[in-house]
Amino acid sequence: MTQVKSGDTVRIHYTGTLNDGTVFDSSKGRDPLEFTVGSGQIIPGLDKALPGMAVGDAKSVPVPAAEAYGARNDEAVMDVPKSEFPDDIPLEAGTMLEMRSPDGKAVPVQITEVKDDAVTLDANHRLAGEDLNFEIELVSIA
Repeated sequence: MTQVKSGDTVRIHYTGTLNDGTVFDSSKGRDPLEFTVGSGQIIPGLDKALPGMAVGDAKSVPVPAAEAYGARNDEAVMDVPKSEFPDDIPLEAGTMLEMRSPDGKAVPVQITEVKDDAVTLDANHRLAGEDLNFEIELVSIA
């Protein structure tokens, strides 16, 4: 029976949960997730769990924050004067926006607070600092 090794393209079904059981993502009702093992396309903790699996295998994979989206970075939270936002952008907590880094890369940010004169933006991934749990099933190896 063929087992997954680094460099293989695989397809998996998965459900990701937080430690309190909250589901944050799932492939249920969608096509399986396809990626190349060891290529950095998915979080490291999940990538490391795949070698040795065979088609049809299923398992639970706990992934600590350090092997998922890392620790929260307080320096990635900033206050920006309201005057710097165009009038057509809704300034509401929870709104996702896109900024550009100095090298021109797109950086997703979320509005976390709207104050009288400033807007607090958080560039941390929404799952930064969270330990994650996955239920995975290997659907195919290419």
